[in-house]
Amino acid sequence: MTHPVNPLQQYFRQPALYIKLPSLGQFWPQDSLVTPPNNELPVLPMTALDEISYRTPDALFNGSAIVNVIQSCMPNIKNAWNMPGIDLNTILGAIRIASYGSEMELKTKCPNCNSENEYTVDLHGVLEQITPMNFSQPMTLGDIEIFFRPIAYKDQNTINLMQFEQQKILQQLPNGEMSEDERAAMFDKTLKEISRITTMAVTFSIASIRTPQALVTEPAFIEEFLKNCGSEQFKRIRDHVINLRSKEEIKPIPIDCPECTHH
Repeated sequence: MTHPVNPLQQYFRQPALYIKLPSLGQFWPQDSLVTPPNNELPVLPMTALDEISYRTPDALFNGSAIVNVIQSCMPNIKNAWNMPGIDLNTILGAIRIASYGSEMELKTKCPNCNSENEYTVDLHGVLEQITPMNFSQPMTLGDIEIFFRPIAYKDQNTINLMQFEQQKILQQLPNGEMSEDERAAMFDKTLKEISRITTMAVTFSIASIRTPQALVTEPAFIEEFLKNCGSEQFKRIRDHVINLRSKEEIKPIPIDCPECTHH
């Protein structure tokens, strides 16, 4: 049965802008993203339901609100959980521009004179700072080459939730009603869990490891290698991942305090 065409359809929300992702569509699993020939993705403004979802703390905490809003406002994205982390800031910034305009009001407190000031930031300028990253160059350790990739949003969200739980445990330890031995055992257990989470995060950031004999892409094998390699090797790999992640972040915006000119 054919459904009638809604005569109000022409008044539905329309794309407010088009963007190119920093990843240029790379690192997205199959069927997660529909990339136009010109690589420009349409961005729609948020609906009233999107805004409600965006303001729900639990949904924001577990990541589902972010995913739902992205898939609503960017119909070319079919599964935002698979989104590479390098695309997240661009996508969220573009949705903010499409919904409310490019100017965003910020309130800051000067660390020098404690005066509170308001500033207007142009989000177009902020997004222009985000540039594509090159993941083609491997890191060499002896006779192996390690190739990296941006961590997927679902994996980063999992890591964030696990880290949050361990931080809560560490904060509660000094106030817990337990003996010193119990507290020490709990502290040791928490540190081991934090170490395991760190290894997971590094594993998620490695695409493959090439040896003289093979190209290893199986995450379980890569994680086993990270658990059993030397501490100096692991630190070099971890620090390389941290350096890559820092390049995904939006650089701080320099602001001068109008009261004391503190920069």
